[in-house]
Amino acid sequence: MTADTSARYREFKMPDVGEGLTEAEILKWYVQPGDTVVDGQVVCEVETAKAAVELPIPYDGVVHALRFDEGTTVDVGASIITVDVAPGTPSEAPAAAPAPPTEPEAEAAEPKGRQPVLVGYGVSEASTKRRPRRGAAAVPEQGAATAAIQAEMNGVPAPAPAALSRPLAKPPVRKLAKDLGVDLATITPTGPDGIITREDVHAATAPAPSPQAAPVAPVAEPVPGPVAAAPAVVGRETRIPVKGVRKATAAAMVGSAFTAPHVTEFVTVDVTRTMRLVEELKSDKDMAGVRVNPLLLVAKALLVAIKRHPDVNATWDEAAQEIVLKHYVNLGIAAATPRGLLVPNIKDAHDKTLPQLAESLGELVSTAREGKTTPAAMQGGTVTITNVGVFGVDTGTPILNPGESAILAVGAIKLQPWVHKGKVKPRQVTTLALSFDHRLVDGELGSKVLADIAAILEQPKRLITWG
Repeated sequence: MTADTSARYREFKMPDVGEGLTEAEILKWYVQPGDTVVDGQVVCEVETAKAAVELPIPYDGVVHALRFDEGTTVDVGASIITVDVAPGTPSEAPAAAPAPPTEPEAEAAEPKGRQPVLVGYGVSEASTKRRPRRGAAAVPEQGAATAAIQAEMNGVPAPAPAALSRPLAKPPVRKLAKDLGVDLATITPTGPDGIITREDVHAATAPAPSPQAAPVAPVAEPVPGPVAAAPAVVGRETRIPVKGVRKATAAAMVGSAFTAPHVTEFVTVDVTRTMRLVEELKSDKDMAGVRVNPLLLVAKALLVAIKRHPDVNATWDEAAQEIVLKHYVNLGIAAATPRGLLVPNIKDAHDKTLPQLAESLGELVSTAREGKTTPAAMQGGTVTITNVGVFGVDTGTPILNPGESAILAVGAIKLQPWVHKGKVKPRQVTTLALSFDHRLVDGELGSKVLADIAAILEQPKRLITWG
């Protein structure tokens, strides 16, 4: 490839959109060769072991070639699309992207320490290396950068230079970093006056090079991607390839079941008063615009129980042989989607009011059902709720998400005969099941937490007296 051609054609590589993931499947192309694209335009949707993510292109130009077909699983770092950034300029045709490494080479390039994880849980021990941020010497230059950004956005004069803690980047770059799960504070800017560029963001997502991996020479013609695996009907059986979210979930569940000693306890409770409160809240003007359902009050009850028994909110650090107590609650909500089980979590749920919690729950569920949940939304959970009752199931023995101490299963709420004030009456009844890691939570603590949740749902006024 000549210098002219090299400058004209740009290769967009598969980024690591999930912190330590090694591959992603191309679900859908939104562009074809010959289409005009602009910086920030979404060109394809990919599925990782954590979620489906839309990828924006960082160049302006015309699509020259798509390197892989839909349904193909591509290694992180492999070129997936070529863009002609100077269309109309006569030059040589670009050489194809390097062929994907053979299986032994791929293994050599694979960073050590990565383990399959449940959607949104666990981070690679050999995470992507990023350059340190510039120190205080760069601060004087950043005042001019701030002025440039403000002048470009709204014409506001720049303030005098000062020590700035917020990384400098234009709004489109900030959105790109958010979509790719990149912390701008970890990036060393290369743009004028210390501004972080799109190239800086993409460089931060590139996998760390492996010294053992031999370089692969470019080939003369484009190499078609492997044929996507599809369900195969053989006789009276259908074989479905296991990959993406389902593959990661399966591996994580096996790892969790045989790593953390599970204990599950059950309690059946009269939730008639809670159901009445749900109906009252639906007509409350303070709850207008948010969805109110029994899950909201179950979530609030669990948060109150954790506040009363904070030792249940912890994780086991195997490497350090320590129990790590969490002083925050990132509340996971298991959501069944067409792509498999997703467990996004509400960050700092313990600090939210009831209307705020209702709003967060609604956004979490709708985003998951639309397949738009980001990897960041599924990381860092501390405890989880799984609502099996929506399927008409009475209860279950849920498996812990790796790294979490407890998971609460909520069964179907049904009208059943119940002894109330000395008489058998029809009451709204459900069964709760709490699974917990017995390394962290002993029987007494687990029982107290479950009993508190049940007590609140039986007498929801305890949300006030205990909360």
